[in-house]
Amino acid sequence: QVQLVESGGGLVQPGGSLRLSCAASGSIFSIYTMAWYRQAPGKQRALVAEITDGGSTNYEHAVKGRFTISRDHAKNTVYLQMNSLKPEDTALYYCNALISTIVGDTIDDYWGQGTQVTVSS
Repeated sequence: QVQLVESGGGLVQPGGSLRLSCAASGSIFSIYTMAWYRQAPGKQRALVAEITDGGSTNYEHAVKGRFTISRDHAKNTVYLQMNSLKPEDTALYYCNALISTIVGDTIDDYWGQGTQVTVSS
């Protein structure tokens, strides 16, 4: 069994910063790509940023230059540093990871429960 637990969301004023964390735990053999998605009210869930196990990154156009994704392999954790936040960044942010477990050799898609980010004055 694998769990992803997010933390770090909250209420911040426009122009402010937040750092999201997502820790994976359980019967983990290997973690491949880790990513952050977000879902605003009335909209579909969309990719914000992703990072491969080799460290390559990809960002949604709207967050380039403001958000930075990173990971700590030893802690099975992915981070999202969000700077210069805007009201349109308000959403429920989800952690996602492709993980193979000790039990089997398949690679499965895992999701966290989500953490709310609200940008408002």
